Amino acid sequence: MPEASSAGRIVRFGVFEADLVSGELRKNGSRIRLQEQPFQVLGMLLERPGEMVTREHLRNRLWPADTFVDFDHSLNTAVNKLREALGDQAAHPRFVETVARRGYRFIAPVQESDPVVAATDGAGGVGSGMPGNAARAAGSLHPELEVPIPRRGLTRGLFVLVQVMYLIFYLEALFHWQDVSRIADSFLPGWGATAIVIAVLVTAGIGIPLRCYLLSSVAFDHRRFGENFRRLFPFLLTMDQFWAVAPFLLAQKIGFGAAFAATAGLLYLPFSERTLVRMAYPVSGS
Repeated sequence: MPEASSAGRIVRFGVFEADLVSGELRKNGSRIRLQEQPFQVLGMLLERPGEMVTREHLRNRLWPADTFVDFDHSLNTAVNKLREALGDQAAHPRFVETVARRGYRFIAPVQESDPVVAATDGAGGVGSGMPGNAARAAGSLHPELEVPIPRRGLTRGLFVLVQVMYLIFYLEALFHWQDVSRIADSFLPGWGATAIVIAVLVTAGIGIPLRCYLLSSVAFDHRRFGENFRRLFPFLLTMDQFWAVAPFLLAQKIGFGAAFAATAGLLYLPFSERTLVRMAYPVSGS
């Protein structure tokens, strides 16, 4: 496959955007500091996405033949700095995959656009025929969900609000467990009410440290949080589905209709959490 020219190209992948002309890398529109050689490595990988680029090819492009340097060490350093800027890891690559002793491969989906055309479209002129906002949205799609990429601050903020809501649920249940017992006993007396109270207390006790972990991971922007959340999701889903029926404990006060509506919303909420995490922490790979 012939190499594509980098002239006039802006390449988007995940939440990142690489301007191959100006040598700038941006994340959600904010410029990321990246030295020249790591960016050159990125540019060469983006010229041939999905294909292996050999170490020899990278060396020949980065250093002239008469350059005296430890090529292997310098190339490894450049790749490591690139991965650091992308929040990537060699063991679990989302963007740059190592082909052992041979080279590297860019594995994330990429989308290319011409900055001249983008500027023309943004000004309402001719180009792709799309309005400026639509053209930008089409060129900046999420690699997994195929929707326009929102600001990570927004998706992370919404995720934090959901976790705070569940923490309030748990604390209220623990502080007023006797009221929970009385309400449960009113419609399911005996062992049924006891089982409900025990389940509420146990899941609330487990849920508090779990929500604190989720909050801290998002607050510190843990790079592998997307992967960790995927592992936790089956357990989280089970717990959230149990707490989704909690509004029925208040059915006598708020009415059956309101309890049913609240339960329907809470049943969907864990899937909303998963979508928010996938938007903020996309995991791309083969």
